[in-house]
Amino acid sequence: MSGLGRASALIGAGTIISRLTGFLRSVVLVSAVGATAEAGNAFAIANQLPNNIYAIISTGLLSAVVVPQIVKAAAHEDGGRAFVSKLFTLGTVALTIVTALSVLGAPWLVQLYAPEFPPEQQALATAFAYWCLPQILFYGLYALVGESLNARRVYGPFTFAPIVNNVVSIAGFVVFIALFGPSPALSSWTPDMVAVLAGTATLGIVVQAGILFAFWRRTGLHVRPDFRWKGVGLGQIGKLAGWTFLMVVAGQLAGIVQSRVISAASSEYPGVLVSQNAWLLFMLPYSIIVLSIGTPYFTQLSEHAGRGDDAAVRSDIVRSIRVLGLFIVVATAALAVAAVPASRIFTDNRTEATQASVVLLCFLLCLIPLAVLFVVQRTFYAYDDTRTPFFFTLLQCVLVVTTALIAQATVPIEYLAAGIALGQSIASIAQVVVATWLLNRRLGGIGVGSWMSSIARFALAAVPAAAVGWGVFLLTGGIDGWTTTDKIFGALGAALIGTVTLVVYVGVLALFRTTELRPAIAIVQRFLPKR
Repeated sequence: MSGLGRASALIGAGTIISRLTGFLRSVVLVSAVGATAEAGNAFAIANQLPNNIYAIISTGLLSAVVVPQIVKAAAHEDGGRAFVSKLFTLGTVALTIVTALSVLGAPWLVQLYAPEFPPEQQALATAFAYWCLPQILFYGLYALVGESLNARRVYGPFTFAPIVNNVVSIAGFVVFIALFGPSPALSSWTPDMVAVLAGTATLGIVVQAGILFAFWRRTGLHVRPDFRWKGVGLGQIGKLAGWTFLMVVAGQLAGIVQSRVISAASSEYPGVLVSQNAWLLFMLPYSIIVLSIGTPYFTQLSEHAGRGDDAAVRSDIVRSIRVLGLFIVVATAALAVAAVPASRIFTDNRTEATQASVVLLCFLLCLIPLAVLFVVQRTFYAYDDTRTPFFFTLLQCVLVVTTALIAQATVPIEYLAAGIALGQSIASIAQVVVATWLLNRRLGGIGVGSWMSSIARFALAAVPAAAVGWGVFLLTGGIDGWTTTDKIFGALGAALIGTVTLVVYVGVLALFRTTELRPAIAIVQRFLPKR
């Protein structure tokens, strides 16, 4: 358990720094292109394209299949060298082909994701896309190398590399502002401006991937190009990845529908970039808490599943969800009551912050369920089952598309982004319910009553904590107070409200002698410097 704690602390520390620098990157980007301006939404669409491919790689094939397979390959006579060499060769070839085809199809991709953009805005988005789409290759290499490091319990580089990416991007965006000024009008963009902004974003991804190769020797594997893709289990990966590929395709199709709907939002109301920044805020606690604690558990869970130790797997599930729940419940409460000042970080004025906070609140409805899904879904993966996750993810995708189309037909344009976010949450909650039921049936029980009662107790403790946090927001002036005057005060206000909420939450848990509090404190202590 101490090994899991150290790994969680390492991943969590890197994730915190990465997210904070990522926040600063987004703040500088908003200053460069505007939160709701046409150029900002054009860049958001273009830079979203390679990220969608990265989502396919990182949360699809690699997380679902490669980590368990590399863990198993370690038992081979060569320690997995042949398997990893063939895997890397195949992966690099596939990534190169996909990247080339994507660059060639840039105009079509922009039209696919943002059909409601006027011609001038589509042209700018296409220009950005030509610079951004090469990121696919380097995102893929980063994910491939990083997940291989994780499978060998080398967690640090994969977590800390994005920090360098953020630093490179921040420097480039600052140079852009210095050269061309903030928020240029749509008609004033030149090829040089496009190259500096989008080229900077791509350079950051190149550096991020390159850093991981410097740590490859820690895996103990010697990889060489190997085009003989038979004989070491790649067929098993192909079989498992088939369902994963279909699952990700379904998710991308649902995402395209959402993007097409939200592209109709005018520059006066939340659009693509505002939604992306709200999702960035939503992902902050998810990344810090769920990924830092859940990733080491997934490696251990894969080992237990590989040995057929179902009892140990059930224990891993209960323990990980209960620990995740303690942290994620207070994170949800704190971010909810600090939604306006937190949204002010990525907007240009109070009105935009208030509008963006509604989008964030709609996303937050599914934060706790997604933490549970992380454990449940990856348990299926640990048993080499990618077929079942496809079906409960397909349900989620159908609901995402349905709710997006309902929002398009019924929700006023000023709340369109919020309507899509609400639909996303409803779909995710339904997905978690079905996935949990299926896993519970498969393993003959996964302690649902135990961890659900824990989450309920955490939620009750969060109620007074959130009330006090909301009181702090009101005492600082509320929407018209100092926490919404500018981006810096928004960050300070959100930190203040979040800290007060956390302190009250921990106090309530301690008052009722909550058993999960002690292991949670032990995890936090690993982030603190030793005496």
